[in-house]
Amino acid sequence: MTIQPLSPPVRDIDVTQPIGMALDHVQRMLFRPFDLSKWIIVGFCAWLAGLGESGGTGLGFHQGFNGQGNNGAPVAEQFRQMFDRVSLYVMANLNWIIPLAAFLFVAMLSIGLLILWLNSRGKFMFLHCVALDRAEVEIPWTQYSAQGNSLFWFRLVLHLFSLIISLPLIFFLVIDIIQMVKNGTPDVVGVLAAVGLGMGLFLLGLLLTLARKFTTDFVVPLMYLRGGKCTTAWGEFWRLLTANPGQFALYILFQIVLAIVICVLVLAVVLVTCCIAGCLMAIPFIGTVLLLPILIFKRSYSLFYLAQYGPEYDVFPAPAAVPAPAAPPTDGSIPPIGPLGT
Repeated sequence: MTIQPLSPPVRDIDVTQPIGMALDHVQRMLFRPFDLSKWIIVGFCAWLAGLGESGGTGLGFHQGFNGQGNNGAPVAEQFRQMFDRVSLYVMANLNWIIPLAAFLFVAMLSIGLLILWLNSRGKFMFLHCVALDRAEVEIPWTQYSAQGNSLFWFRLVLHLFSLIISLPLIFFLVIDIIQMVKNGTPDVVGVLAAVGLGMGLFLLGLLLTLARKFTTDFVVPLMYLRGGKCTTAWGEFWRLLTANPGQFALYILFQIVLAIVICVLVLAVVLVTCCIAGCLMAIPFIGTVLLLPILIFKRSYSLFYLAQYGPEYDVFPAPAAVPAPAAPPTDGSIPPIGPLGT
């Protein structure tokens, strides 16, 4: 008789259970007791972890569109005239436009790389504070420098890959739209090409968004636990993802629900405070400190969700074991009181 190997136990993964655990963790970190210095230190780590990822939302108001410009001329004709004027101006001033554009490109690229590097290091600093319930900056900055640098290079390659794929799509989409506007009337081939290119950009953006989401929520904790490179952690997470595709799909959908609920709550606070809270939240670092409970909740939620897949995925330290009380003697004798039995 052959003995069948034991199959791994099926785990019950729940997307709602981490909510209560994350809320309790927020209370323990920030309100038991309340410590303003802890808010500021952890808020600084959270600010670095979100540096360059969040920005203000602009609401624009415009007049109704009726197919004509302000002077009654067709929009296509106005576009052609503006395009010709801009082209002539650029060609006549290439002597200073090219150096200025090159300088701005190098400056923006340098600032972008610096922000991406600080953001990558900050993600491990914030994770360290949340996982250990500590307010520390220097220790996680030094301890997880290798992991932060590995995350930086991985994200940089991911950004370059997205640019290599998206820029040609954007270029052909813009050319297609300009051609249809210059012709005055859209044609079927041009519209179909624009729709196809737009769908390609949408799918590419969706895949990159999921990659960034999974990297932050799960790959960074795996690097925190294992101490390896980002590609190694991604390989481990990929095996976990492919073994549980439905669970992680449900996780993403529930994340959308949580994001909507959080946005509604923040909007309610802004309205109740007559937009005072909104103005404070728009200030760099100050807004992060004010939103720290939400940021810790979001970070804790993904960590508690990941821990459901097994103790090897739990970043939170196990509670200290409490020694059991000594059993009373069975022979009726009195146990010794001091070290010498006196």
